Amino acid sequence: MNARRLRASLRGWGGVGTMALACVTALVLALMLPNSARGDGSTGVGGPGLARGTQARAEDCTDPQNQSLAPSGADGTTIDAIKNRKDRRLIVGVDQNSYHWGYRDPNNPKAGGDLEGFDIDLVHAIAKNILGDENAVQFRAIPTSQRIPAIQSGQVDMVVRTMTINCTRLKDVAFSAPYFKTGQQVLAPVSSGITGYDKSLAGKKICSAAKSTANERLVADRKAGSLVSSAVVLPPVPNQLDCLVRLQLGEADAVVTDGALAASQAAQDPTVELKGGTFTTEYYGVAMKLGAEDLVRRVNQVLADYRKDGWRQSYDKWLAPTLGPHSPSESPPPALYRQPT
Repeated sequence: MNARRLRASLRGWGGVGTMALACVTALVLALMLPNSARGDGSTGVGGPGLARGTQARAEDCTDPQNQSLAPSGADGTTIDAIKNRKDRRLIVGVDQNSYHWGYRDPNNPKAGGDLEGFDIDLVHAIAKNILGDENAVQFRAIPTSQRIPAIQSGQVDMVVRTMTINCTRLKDVAFSAPYFKTGQQVLAPVSSGITGYDKSLAGKKICSAAKSTANERLVADRKAGSLVSSAVVLPPVPNQLDCLVRLQLGEADAVVTDGALAASQAAQDPTVELKGGTFTTEYYGVAMKLGAEDLVRRVNQVLADYRKDGWRQSYDKWLAPTLGPHSPSESPPPALYRQPT
């Protein structure tokens, strides 16, 4: 990449360079998080754990977005533990580098450096319901690759971080009902000959984030022979935003990620754009620890109310400008729950 293009790519609301620095900071903070896991089966910050899972077994899983528990406004062991903390706050793993999802806008003095975005709005709604105060939240920056470990070790009560619900993850964490629909898509320079997730990726270096559904799809398609054979799947990076930086530096030719995230990145950098349509269907959910049934049900109650009042306002504020009109993501996905066995 020449100097002119690099300078152009760093225009806008504060520059992706700022985001890249924040990305490194997020990784350092995540590595410094205290390990609260204990050998007694407790969740550390989330209250006592249970041996049983809250959802259907992954090996029997179909339609994973429909495997969560029915809503309830009742408290329980996990919620009681949150309310009884000395520091009475909900501890939530989030992103601080995803434009319009979870980020700090250096050009918005009114925000005072606070986290903003679509995911952040949802966190405030959950905190208000459980603790009566939308600001009773301790945010912890979690890299893409550390979302599940942060939940399992008890470092956070939940993760609200553009996290796709799938059958593999149901083995490790409990999910809420879905709150957003998206799909995998290709992001590449405007001037490139790449047209989508197709033969135009021949000989191209493709970047994805570790432990992401994008990376899982690339690895699976490489193994199955459905990805053009000469495409190079680069070693995954800790955070999805790292891929955009690699793209700008010429170290990658294309990024595969959720289309909703890619649209926000294209809004940051006018030298890149989405190529082709989505080639998967995925749903974001709030992830929590297995066994925290009361918390899962409570979050689903919040989502049921949020879909009626709050979801659309947040979407129009943060995502409509980048996703454009008539997006398949412009309405909240329906909530279907696991039937009792």
